[in-house]
Amino acid sequence: MTTARPLVTAIEGMEASDGAGVRMTRLLGTPRLQMLDPFLMLDLFGSDEPQDYLAGFPEHPHRGFETVTYMLAGRMRHEDNKGHSGVIETGGIQWMTAARGLVHSEMPEQTEGLMRGFQLWINLPARLKMSDPGYQEFPAARIPVEAREEGVSVKVIAGATSRGTAGPVTAEATDARYFDVTLPPGASLSEPVPAGHTAFLALFEGSVRLPGSQPLLGGPRLLVLGEGDRVEAAAGHNGARFLLIAGRPLKEPVAWGGPFVMNSREEVMQAFRDYEDGNF
Repeated sequence: MTTARPLVTAIEGMEASDGAGVRMTRLLGTPRLQMLDPFLMLDLFGSDEPQDYLAGFPEHPHRGFETVTYMLAGRMRHEDNKGHSGVIETGGIQWMTAARGLVHSEMPEQTEGLMRGFQLWINLPARLKMSDPGYQEFPAARIPVEAREEGVSVKVIAGATSRGTAGPVTAEATDARYFDVTLPPGASLSEPVPAGHTAFLALFEGSVRLPGSQPLLGGPRLLVLGEGDRVEAAAGHNGARFLLIAGRPLKEPVAWGGPFVMNSREEVMQAFRDYEDGNF
């Protein structure tokens, strides 16, 4: 017998800005919900008004975690101080492991049209926080989409589904799953997720009903799931689209200072000193 994960809480996104004033909806990493081990922050950015995104995210440092940028629409250029650069286009993913540190920028490669996507921060275990930085980047054409009954589609970015479709990203540190799920009106999803993993849905289109939830829930909203070994969701009359994200919790101390996430306050202060001294 398997157990469906019930809805624990539904968190409405908070309006926020980051970088050089880019407007976004913060779903995780707010006073309403500070983190879900190992996940630290989740932002949904989106606008068809260039003044909302053109300033982008100029150079800034990171240490101790991974940043995952998934573009739903538009183009974003990434460059860092290690000589890496690239462009994430519509449907593409960049899974950046900042680890011991780098300085990078994220700037739009467009001056008009819709810019929309997600950025997720995932903590790293202490043993990997000072490892070498790295990237996993894949265009939409490299990311498989699993077609299911009722017209359900599951785009598999990281991890593998119960039907054997595996995403191109490997996330061994947290055994993360990152699926983009589309449900037509009235359709449903049933997908195993390991017991003990943290799991949530980031609902950004349409509405869903979950176990333990009577009314339909609309987005943008973070739906935190409880214990169990299966995720179930049913779409409302206008369908639904959401990210299904899950990962193994690290169960380690978290010391968070701006762009640095370490295990102690002393390590965070050392990160600031290293950055100021040009040692990133």
